[in-house]
Amino acid sequence: MDDLRPTDPARIGGHRLLGRLGAGGMGVVYLGRTDAGALAAIKVILPEHAGDEEFRTRFRREAEAARRVDSPWAVSVTGADTESEHPWLATEFVPGPTLSDVVARRGPLPVRSVSVLARLLARALTAVHTAGLVHRDVKPGNVLLTAGGPQLIDFGIARAADATALTATGLVVGTPGFLPPEQASGNTAGPAGDVFSLGCLLAYAATGRPPFGGGAVDAVLYRTVHDAPDLDGIDDAPLRALLDRCLAKDPGERPAAADLDTLIAEDAPAGGTIDWLPEDVVRIIADRAAALLALPDIDATVTEEPGPPEPAPGRRRFLLLAAGGAVALGAGAFAAVRLTRDEPDGGGDGKPGGRRLIIGVHADLTGPLSAAGRAQERGARLAVDRLNALDDQPFRLAVKVLDDQGDPARSARVAEEFARDPEVVAVIGPTGDETAGAALAAYDEAVLPVLTVSALLMAFPTRANGAFFQASPSYAELSFPVVHRLLLRPDVERLGILIDRSGGQSAYQAGYTVNLMTPQLTTGTTHPRVVPAGTTVFDPVVTDLLSHRSDALFYAGDVAGAARVARILAELSFTGPRMAQLTVMGPEFLKQAGAAAEGWEFVAPFTDASAPGAATFAAAHRKRFGAAPAAWSAEAYDVTGLVARELAALTDAAATKATASPENATASATPSGDGRPTRSALAAAIAGTRYEGIARTYAFDKERQQLVGRDAHLYRVEKGRYRYLGPAPKPKS
Repeated sequence: MDDLRPTDPARIGGHRLLGRLGAGGMGVVYLGRTDAGALAAIKVILPEHAGDEEFRTRFRREAEAARRVDSPWAVSVTGADTESEHPWLATEFVPGPTLSDVVARRGPLPVRSVSVLARLLARALTAVHTAGLVHRDVKPGNVLLTAGGPQLIDFGIARAADATALTATGLVVGTPGFLPPEQASGNTAGPAGDVFSLGCLLAYAATGRPPFGGGAVDAVLYRTVHDAPDLDGIDDAPLRALLDRCLAKDPGERPAAADLDTLIAEDAPAGGTIDWLPEDVVRIIADRAAALLALPDIDATVTEEPGPPEPAPGRRRFLLLAAGGAVALGAGAFAAVRLTRDEPDGGGDGKPGGRRLIIGVHADLTGPLSAAGRAQERGARLAVDRLNALDDQPFRLAVKVLDDQGDPARSARVAEEFARDPEVVAVIGPTGDETAGAALAAYDEAVLPVLTVSALLMAFPTRANGAFFQASPSYAELSFPVVHRLLLRPDVERLGILIDRSGGQSAYQAGYTVNLMTPQLTTGTTHPRVVPAGTTVFDPVVTDLLSHRSDALFYAGDVAGAARVARILAELSFTGPRMAQLTVMGPEFLKQAGAAAEGWEFVAPFTDASAPGAATFAAAHRKRFGAAPAAWSAEAYDVTGLVARELAALTDAAATKATASPENATASATPSGDGRPTRSALAAAIAGTRYEGIARTYAFDKERQQLVGRDAHLYRVEKGRYRYLGPAPKPKS
């Protein structure tokens, strides 16, 4: 995907545009996101063609054609306006690579993959033809591959089977090398033409080359009309026979798309499993999915707030605001945000004397992750207490806490408030994956260092200034200790993996990477199953996992699904190792699963108060707050201490430089010239640091600012409680 250009619109038809997916002589295809968060591919006609009535008629027909196709193997239309000044058409966005991309990268696909591809695309074409349409451009570039199956796209030159083509006489419409002979001759092609094109596509997938070669267009078209296809290398007899029938020169000798369903023995595996594709193709798909996670989030509006929301300032304005001192905010500007000041004076809000610097805590204090958010607030306050208690500090630290309530829109506003406050030098948080993604644009533009310990996605929206640090292993990185724990034992050879899409992206990433890494890290095998979001009956899928000799089970999903699976396994007297992803770990799982929770294990990034290295911290936490530290508190304490140490080092360096060279005293200061370390200097210092904390050693990858290392902790349910077992296992080498 390419960046938007200055002349591109910011929004089209209720979509915020994120980038360019492609462009041609007729229009531009953008990637957009609705205010509800759904992604779409949006085709917008160029202005020079929008006034051409014949062209607009063709575009109108494209939208009508695409709306009529109803198939799980063809992308669906999500919106369109063919009558506006800038006509546009939006379809669901599929993040998978094209078939042409995959074959170019890894070569031909195995016979089973080609056969599954044939059957599912035949079903897509059946839906096209049932709608009374002809696609007319079936080619590898118009087929996207996903873990769930292929997707047929682009109905730009599709037309009704009995319609007259809106093209000049003799003009060949379609892609040479994948056209049927009748279309290559400049004549009209019907549904049988799509079947011929499908045969060309399948031959390409099986051999890595078009069946009528390449080179000059005229030569390719001539071979299409007169020569036999090149199917050398296809030794599978059923596949060869299928291609021979599809590639018949006479349209009447080709099978109908609906008939292909009965001619192909291979079908997509039940339950959404992805073993019909080679592992290297699955990795390519995963890479595209990871890239999708890095897209910028939407700038949502909190509609219940009075008055229009203040627009996010540009970077130049941020710098001017910082130079001018405090920012005046309207009384209703952040009505949805709660600023907590419930701790006693001096207990985390700084101490008299010296310059005051503020560490922000961006947390969910009243939403679904409030327990984690409150724990992180306490950990940060305890770390600030520790620094402020030291003598001869050149500055005093204060804590400013803002509650995003677990809402992405509020999270964006919290980030804007922190970014505008010139005294805030760094932020701890946000608590959740979605709220972190929503906040990054404001933080990045302000070059404000942000350290999260509990937002664990593989990737976040693209950032320019490198000020966002993931201070815990991602869901993908946690797959390593999960696999080591479950499979490096003599009684486990096959791991059953249940991915419940009710758990969202965290479940997909956790389950997918465990499945991917098992054969790479061990000699074991996996049997993965995927169930759609909203599934409530798990008996069949659990039975399937056990019938395939799964010795251990890993569940990736939500709490309700985990509890159901736990109860089913208990009823079946399954005693093998059972583990769920860390997002399940909490009091609700114990409550819903009851006695069936006993023995379940979890790999988590957070340490426990009973860990040997946490004793001093736990004692201080009990003294300060009257309770043992909860999950994520020690990690917030660690990263706050990391920030404080780097601030002190930068301040000392500036003071030393000022003493040695007074004329350069403010070289590393903020624009206000008070010697306070700049945000960008602090971000650079954090990026290069190595810090020994309670939970782990903190060091960051220089390119993506992600934590280096996979240190995690192991827990098991025993007697109705979570018991800390110690550090999660690591490979011996």
